[in-house]
Amino acid sequence: MTRPNHPLELLAPAKNADFGIEAINHGADAVYIGGPAFGARSNAGNTLADIARLSRHAHRFNAKVFVALNTILRDDELEEARRMAWQTYESGADALIVQDMGLLEIDLPPIQLHASTQTDNRNPVKVKFLEDTGFSQVVLARELSLKEVAEIARQTNVALEYFVHGALCVAFSGQCFISHAHTGRSANRGECSQACRLPYTLVDDKGKTITENQHLLSMKDNNQSNNVLALAQAGVSSFKIEGRYKDLSYVKNITAHYRTLIDEVLTGHPEFRRASSGHSTYTFTPQPEKTYNRGYTDYFANDRQDDIGAFDAAGFVGEAIGEVTEIGPNYFLVNAENNFNNGDGVCFYDAHGAVVGVRINRAEGKKLFPLAIPEELTEGTTLFRNRDQAFERALEKDSAERLVSVQPVFAETADGFTLTLTDEDGISATVNLKNNENSGKEIAKNAERATATLIEQLGKFGNTMFAAQPAELQLSQAWFLPTGAINALRREATEKLELARLAAYQRPPRAEPATNPVPYPQEELTYLGNVFNTKARQFYEKHGVKLIAEAYEANQEKGMVSLMITRHCLRFSFNLCPKEVKHLKPDPMTLVNGSEKLILKFDCKACEMHVIGKMKKGVTLNLGTIRPL
Repeated sequence: MTRPNHPLELLAPAKNADFGIEAINHGADAVYIGGPAFGARSNAGNTLADIARLSRHAHRFNAKVFVALNTILRDDELEEARRMAWQTYESGADALIVQDMGLLEIDLPPIQLHASTQTDNRNPVKVKFLEDTGFSQVVLARELSLKEVAEIARQTNVALEYFVHGALCVAFSGQCFISHAHTGRSANRGECSQACRLPYTLVDDKGKTITENQHLLSMKDNNQSNNVLALAQAGVSSFKIEGRYKDLSYVKNITAHYRTLIDEVLTGHPEFRRASSGHSTYTFTPQPEKTYNRGYTDYFANDRQDDIGAFDAAGFVGEAIGEVTEIGPNYFLVNAENNFNNGDGVCFYDAHGAVVGVRINRAEGKKLFPLAIPEELTEGTTLFRNRDQAFERALEKDSAERLVSVQPVFAETADGFTLTLTDEDGISATVNLKNNENSGKEIAKNAERATATLIEQLGKFGNTMFAAQPAELQLSQAWFLPTGAINALRREATEKLELARLAAYQRPPRAEPATNPVPYPQEELTYLGNVFNTKARQFYEKHGVKLIAEAYEANQEKGMVSLMITRHCLRFSFNLCPKEVKHLKPDPMTLVNGSEKLILKFDCKACEMHVIGKMKKGVTLNLGTIRPL
């Protein structure tokens, strides 16, 4: 469902302010960053000063900064969270990403609220409720298909955010408690221990081993490159790149990649519009395949697909480059089209399916000299490159420039001249050059040369944020003007325009809750509701919920419960789906990792898998890293 005059926002991760600035330079319309505390990536916090620095840079391009305040909170943390929300707002941030509904019951600043994916946003009813309660943007569940997104867009008006790239959580966000049950590290409080990345043995209800020592809950990385237009047409407003823990080369490469794809959509589809200002150019060609990944999938965007899991967990093998044709005493030859560089990393699969890595010490065309030749390497082996040294070095340098287009108009007045700069957003700045002993009106002796010099100097914006369109001259005749006077006039106008742009920037307003909001979709909330404080309880009671259980982190659920709910189904993965094979029944299975056992139960009607377990003895809530910087 295409929404009228629909902005397409590219939203990039920011591990810190410097990463966020580079994301903006590489084309992001918005960035999301952790604040001093209470973010769902506990080790990715940032100071208020850094948020302010990032906000100043972003706002130069009408780009936005969203701060993650998306953990569930105890009662004794609410005041601290309230104070931090105000400080974040005063630092210039444009929105808070929120999971805990208790925050809506306290004194928050007039800042936009975005509903985190941790609030489990899977259907139109839930999204409509969040819209009615004052959220301006909702981060949709990663598992939603294009058809499901379109249906949500049809029934709501709130801006919809969708993950388009990066690591995938196998569980519905906010619905995974394995980490807390086993270690006391709550995923809902930014402390996930990532049990989904562990190897497991899968056993059926009769004790038969289906597969051994595979990473059965580990997904390939999300890549929606082929679905950008379809997502926009389905109603997605914000295209989110995962990765607040990722390195800078990832942020640069992936942001530039999706900037290019979104710009292609904008060029061909006038029903959409850009969400910020300026245009980015790059010193490299964006290539997602060169950035660390577990293999790529578009997950459930086009409904359930085969081969979405990274079960082998081989790590990043990179791009296939060719086969080994000859092995010498200290080198090997490759029949590849690629060029190689000293320091490249290559790898291959040995006879047992294990990945063997090789660092290239010296490259002479297709002749590669490694530090050592692995015994497992044989002629005919397919090689992959998992580190392109030249590509990485390009990203280590300044690799992008973002400029705002500006139109200079130089006009003659009765007592001198004026220069007006008008940028692509329609913001203008005008400065005057009055007649005096140094810059009086003097008819040019060489009109052609004087005019060319004037246009050239008016277009020299050098190390600024502006790129000039050809200057427009409104003159009765050609005048001679000293180059220094022209340059000084242009510099003054440029400074004035930058200030005018900052003054014109307006942070998006907080959405007003509906007068008669729709009630919460459920009258009863189990531990899956993640209610961890009295204010959250008040919020849900106010919206019609009659029975509210404590969050799992309160340690009230002592028995066997769903520790993870996921659309990923291991029965489907191993061709044991009752919908596909009629004689089969959805009998339980077991995941085994050492002494750990997790029961799998299958809700075939909903096409969901529940991972069942209980809390270990002695587990308490880890409070170590939730505190502010």
